[in-house]
Amino acid sequence: MEKTNNAPIGVFDSGVGGLTVAREINRQLPRESVVYFGDTARVPYGSKSKDTIIRYSRQIVRFLQTKDVKAIVVACNTASAFALDTIEAELNIPVIGVVKPGAKSAIENTRNKRIGIIGTEGTIKSELYTEYIHGIDPEITVIGKACPLFCPLVEEGMLHDSVTYEIAGRYLDELKEQSIDSLILGCTHYPLLRSTIREIMGEGVNLVNPAYETAISLGELLKQKGMRADIHAKPDYTFYVSDDTERFRRFANSIMPFEIEETNRINIEEF
Repeated sequence: MEKTNNAPIGVFDSGVGGLTVAREINRQLPRESVVYFGDTARVPYGSKSKDTIIRYSRQIVRFLQTKDVKAIVVACNTASAFALDTIEAELNIPVIGVVKPGAKSAIENTRNKRIGIIGTEGTIKSELYTEYIHGIDPEITVIGKACPLFCPLVEEGMLHDSVTYEIAGRYLDELKEQSIDSLILGCTHYPLLRSTIREIMGEGVNLVNPAYETAISLGELLKQKGMRADIHAKPDYTFYVSDDTERFRRFANSIMPFEIEETNRINIEEF
């Protein structure tokens, strides 16, 4: 039983965005180990078809299973929207995505029942957030807005750039007119733009960070299944990508609270 409980959690994303989820797991569940995979060769997922996303996700899950992971976190909103149900049905370990924890938090915190969501085109078009929210409270109005340029801006490290601020203003102006009181940052890159989004939306709008909510939900899930790492566990983080290890490592070191000395490249098409 001990080996299982101290086994790592598999976390995957289309690239670097899922590091915001890994960072929250590190903060909220400091004893847990993580194997992270970023599909940097095939990023972005947001513009790809459902079938493609399912195929990619299956390959990544097969890879993570070779690392004996005890649970899998789909740290990508697009993959959560398109592939979560499929992989969940195919696995006998717990699987959690980033959509439901974020949506749940927004539902619990909205006062005027008007929730905004920003995400990739794939996430917004899938309407998965809207379906899930309406399944719990059909009276909530959900307004989605695709912000496709946010991911490349984050990946270029332009977090506090005037260009980023201007583009964010254009995207978010529409939502400001909709009197939303909660905004779901529906892409794992977006928490890195939180201060810019906060400045534009104003203090009156509650920003929901699904990365944080997912880490909290993961902790509850592991506890419920008796799978939390034991008190003396020494956490270990390993990072794998499908391309460009150096760029990934530099970016990861700007986000994670510890130094990442090594990133491993694997050919994900072999899985």
